Order: sequence, then C-alpha cells, then structure tokens
Amino acid sequence: MSGRSLRFICLLSCSLTLSAQSREILLDVVVTDRSSQPVPALQQSNFSILDNKTPQAITSFHAEPAAEVIFVTDEVNTPYQAVLIGRQQLERYLKQGTLPLGRPSSLVFFSDAGTLLGATPSRDRNALLTDLAEQAHRFREGRRSQGAYGAFERLQLSLDTLGRMAEYEANRPGHKLVIWISPGWALLTSASVRLTPKNEQQIFRSIVSISQVLRQSRITICSVDPLGVSDADGLHNSYYKEYLKGVREPKQVQLADVSLQVIATQTGGLVLNTNNDIAGELARCFADATTSYQLTYDAPVATSPDEYHQIEIKMSKPGLTARTRTGYYGQPVPNP
Repeated sequence: MSGRSLRFICLLSCSLTLSAQSREILLDVVVTDRSSQPVPALQQSNFSILDNKTPQAITSFHAEPAAEVIFVTDEVNTPYQAVLIGRQQLERYLKQGTLPLGRPSSLVFFSDAGTLLGATPSRDRNALLTDLAEQAHRFREGRRSQGAYGAFERLQLSLDTLGRMAEYEANRPGHKLVIWISPGWALLTSASVRLTPKNEQQIFRSIVSISQVLRQSRITICSVDPLGVSDADGLHNSYYKEYLKGVREPKQVQLADVSLQVIATQTGGLVLNTNNDIAGELARCFADATTSYQLTYDAPVATSPDEYHQIEIKMSKPGLTARTRTGYYGQPVPNP
C-alpha cells in the first residue's frame, strides 16, 4: 500500500472535531442473561466498574433505553445480491408486528454515490418501509476498483462516513444504537501490507480520534452480515477477534484495528455473522435499544497523552453479561 493512501486515512479520521477532554466517563451498558435476552430492573449495586483493573466508584446510575436506532444499509462493502437480501430482510423485520417500534428509528443509505439520510426518526413502521422502498429505486451496483486498492478505498470511505455520522450525533442527546448491515470492512492485514513508523503514528491517531468521537456521541454499533451462513466460514468472520484488545501505542497498530467488526465490539455492540435469519438478527440488535443502563465514574488522571484505559463491568448476579465500550484514551489534566 502506498504512503499516500495511509496518510489519507489519517486525514479522514484525525479531522474529527473533538470536545474538551473530561474525566467523567459515561457508559451505556446492556446486560443479558444466558439466553442473550436483555435484563431489566437492575440496581446500581449489581454493577462494579474496573478501569485498568482498578475498582472505580459509580457516580451516577440510570436505567435508560437508547434514544434512537439507526439502520445503515451498506452498499459499499456488500456484494450486489447481498445488498438486496439485506434490504429484503430489513423490510421483513419492519413488517413483523403492528405496534409502533420500541424506539424512534431512521435509515441511512451508504453507497458509492454518497451517504443519504432517511426521513426524520420515527416509530412508525410504515413510514420507514416507505423510506426504504423509495431508496431501493436509486440503488445501483457499484463500480469501485477491485483488489487491494479497491478494498483500501472502501475502508477510507467507510471510516469517513462513520466519523461524519458520529460528529453529527455528538450534538444530539442520548444513547444511539447504529445497526450496520454489512459483511464488514476489509481487514487489510497481511505480509504484503507494510507500515512505516509514520504510518503507525497516523493510524494510531485515527484510532484515538474514532474512539473519542464515538464515546462522545454515545454510539453503540451492531454489525449484521446479510450473507448469513454462506459467509460463516470466511476468515474475516473470526480473524477480527485477534484485534479486539485496545491499541496502547503506535507500534502495535494494524489496519485491522479500524475494521467494522473491531469497532463494533469495542463500542459494546454485537457482531452477528452466522445466521440466515437476518430479520431475527436485526431484532436481536434492536433489543439492545429497549433496555440499557447509564453509569458514570471519574476516570483516573492520565499520566501521558492518549493513555489507553481498559474498562470492565462486573455483575454481582451469576449468569449475567454486561456489554459496554471496552476502553478509552485518557489525556493529562492541563496545568491551571
């Protein structure tokens, strides 16, 4: 890969506008039981927070569902037929039931021609179905470059789109759940991809910027693969797990660290890629928006810029699993 392309990724991500660093860490937490069902009616005493394995005092606690659900149909990283399947399954999901949706929802159409926002968020299933049908007429098969350079180009466009969405949502209150319908972005990590120290520094800055803006915008991402079982044996469906641990310094980075599956997991979301019931997987993601908890704590003072902190949530009740963002990058407090 050329140095020019790697610099371009940094420009896309490092240009994100970030608010002033605060020591308060706000976590949106989903708790599920052994059947992967959300668990309501929990109390603050059921939760413990570890920051870099050190217990932290919870300063506030609220039961609060996500403010909004955003469905993203990804036409850039998804084969033509799979896009059609994803749209059909989203339509099927929206038609399941006559009651309004549990949370206000909207559609985003991500394509080679640009990113198109759907209508105003609504609980009305028919309004969303109308929006989906109208955009289906505009869908055309993309003509993007193939091979490694095409994959790199798609990754750049995907990061840019995610960053712009996060910047917009950072100015709106509440927790947002983004359900990204896609087989994921290319991992682009192999012996043929060589990173210079400058490349590593640029990508590390991108990782820090993406982490911060997603935390500030309170976005959780669920990745749903419309290819289902037919894509289950793909290497990318398991290989991304090698990159879930937070990157602490530039020399650790790989391009796979900015893949959709990795970012989704690090926001506390799900990666669903082994089921042909795509509508059911969408419903599983949507359930995260109906029962969640908001916790805050004061982060330890960082001793160096971009200091990575791992976050863990422990539950007092057996059989429960808590999902939230897995880490953040702290900054030293400026001298008065």
